[in-house]
Amino acid sequence: MAVDRPLLGIMLMLGFCVIAPVGDAIAKILGETVPVGQLVLVRFAIQAVILIPMVWITHRAWRMSRRVFTLTLIRTVLHIFGIGAMVTALKFLPLADAIAIAFVMPFMMLLLGKYALHEEVGPRRLIACIIGFIGTLFVVQPSFTAVGWPALLPLAVAANFALFMLVTRQIAKETDPISLQAISGTMAVIVMLPILFLFQGSSYGQLQLVQVSSFDWTLLISIGILGTAAHLLMTWSLRYAPSATVAPMQYLEIPFATVIGFIVFGDLPNTLASIGIFITMAAGLYIVLRERASARALAAQRVSVQPAE
Repeated sequence: MAVDRPLLGIMLMLGFCVIAPVGDAIAKILGETVPVGQLVLVRFAIQAVILIPMVWITHRAWRMSRRVFTLTLIRTVLHIFGIGAMVTALKFLPLADAIAIAFVMPFMMLLLGKYALHEEVGPRRLIACIIGFIGTLFVVQPSFTAVGWPALLPLAVAANFALFMLVTRQIAKETDPISLQAISGTMAVIVMLPILFLFQGSSYGQLQLVQVSSFDWTLLISIGILGTAAHLLMTWSLRYAPSATVAPMQYLEIPFATVIGFIVFGDLPNTLASIGIFITMAAGLYIVLRERASARALAAQRVSVQPAE
């Protein structure tokens, strides 16, 4: 069992917050020339190519129970749809706006925890959820005015990944994270290939396989490497520090995305979107801090009721 090293955990999560929006920026560039289906296929294929040897070399477990295998397949399909929807959203929206809208996911997770897992959620956190969602609408409104329905895609991404995380919770204690991602990458390739071949030559261009330039291939491979690295950094950050310590760091992804979006695309959120981003971040951070306070109170309560030896 790894010893807690909070500073290392924070630095690893900081790495995730930088790498993830860089990968999204590359996806936005590729969205101009590469169909979404092909981009998603290569993303998962690279993940499998990187992680399968790691599983083999480190002698990690491959076997899964039928229940875990089924949930892993569901999780993989959700992951495919989530990445596909985000890549599609990035074709229309500024990078920072898309990521900020998708950060409604923690609010959805809190509500799913309350109503699907029957977890205790106090009124203050529910109010923070409402405020955070209002902040998200501030970001959506100018984007919706500009591009129409694609502005709602990050909301679909958030709902999708809330379900993704809910499924992940159900199997996290029964699987090794690297083995899970290696198997998930392989499953995604097996799912995607028949779909793309079925739609080859159809009128739906985003599910075509096309020839791409050597430069685009470099970017495609980069997305696979960055996506895999980002996930591993997040996983390892939670190995060395409690989730309550590193969770607030995730909100740094929004300002990093703003800077990257400005450098690469010259995009900056307008005034209304900036206000919405601030409200969303504040509400999300409040929920994280309340979760940490609740966890500490529960731990203290458990210690106080333990019988003396």
